[in-house]
Order: sequence, then C-alpha cells, then structure tokens
Amino acid sequence: MKTIGIIGAMPSELKDIHNGLPGAQVQTKAGFDYYVNQVNDTRVIHVCSGIAKVNAAVCAQILIDTFSPDAIINAGISGGMHHEVHVCDVVVSSEVLPHDLDLHFLQDYPPYCSVYPSDPSLIQLALETCAQLNIKAFTGRVVSGEAFIANDAVKADIQNRLHTYAVDMESSAIGHCAYLNQVPFVNVRCISDNADDDGKMSFDQFETIAAKRVADIVLRMVENF
Repeated sequence: MKTIGIIGAMPSELKDIHNGLPGAQVQTKAGFDYYVNQVNDTRVIHVCSGIAKVNAAVCAQILIDTFSPDAIINAGISGGMHHEVHVCDVVVSSEVLPHDLDLHFLQDYPPYCSVYPSDPSLIQLALETCAQLNIKAFTGRVVSGEAFIANDAVKADIQNRLHTYAVDMESSAIGHCAYLNQVPFVNVRCISDNADDDGKMSFDQFETIAAKRVADIVLRMVENF
C-alpha cells in the first residue's frame, strides 16, 4: 500500500482536508495529531504542524519515522512574490530553501545542501490537478523564514536575493527533512496575500478561500497518487 503524508501549518489550512477525509484514526506523537485514512489503495496521513520551521521539521520527521510515507505534500497558503502571481493563484514548488539564513551554513556543512528540490512526478501531478480544476498554477522556487512577510521593502530584499514565487514559514524545513530522508516532496500553496504592505489585510480576507482551493487540489492529488 502506498502512503502519502500531508502537512499543513494551521488548523485553517487543514480544515477542508480534514472534512474531506472523515472517520480517521488518530495517532498522537509529541503533541501532533496524525489523522490516518485510506483512500482507494493509498494510506493518507494528514497533520497540523504548527507555524514556523522548527515545528514543521519535528512534525515531518515524526511522520517519516512513524509512517514511512512514499511522498509528502506540504499544503497551505502563502504570500505571493513574483509579479505574475496573484491572490488565489497556486504555486507548486520547484524547490524550497530558507530566506533568513546564510545558505553557506547549509552548503558547506551538513547536510551540504541548501536548496531542496521537489519531486518531478509530484510537481506534474499537482500541475495536472490544477489544470483539471481550472486553477491557475505556477511552478517556481518557494522560500521560508521565521516571520510573516507583509512589508514592501522586506519583500523586495528577498526577491532580489532569491528570485522566488512565494514565501511561507514552513516548506524549507519540510523539504530539508524530506531531502535528508530521501522522501519525495512537493509544496502546494495558494496565494492569500502579496507579502507587501497590504499583506495582513489581504491574508485576513482571502485565507479561507485560499485554504479551500489547496484542499481541493490535494484531495484530488491523493485520489490520483
């Protein structure tokens, strides 16, 4: 049986996924509730990690150690960074990395890698699913850091350095963990705001819509995994 893990940071990001996978068995590890379902021939585990990179990494490693997933999807909402990406569009990660760390510390010391690639088959599955659902999707670099980005100057600095499509607070940690464990990974994010001076207002307005859109994509991906 194939196993797929779904990690979201906030309860709001997982609400519609949870509702779409009723009757789950729950296993609690280190305070994380792992909901276990079966969809066709696939075992599906979804879990709320909490916000930021440490929570995400611990949650991902427990998921891997406990359930040995064949793939991990980080699902949620994020800030848009690229000028072509708009609110309610979807970004599928080509790779993930931190924006708030000198990458030399990861590149020149263990794990000797600072940019974590997404799995090509999962990227293709996500894009095909978006096309089936008539959702506009982009593939590109996604970065993570320990702050909610809602400032024009900060956004410009990140974009000038790293040329990214979206920013979040977890995916680089989950991608890092998946890389260390050689587990296929992809990050699927719906844009809730533009990570600019209006970001907080936009996030509050579009959070629910964006989370529902991601849930529709991920649940369809699970069916076709």
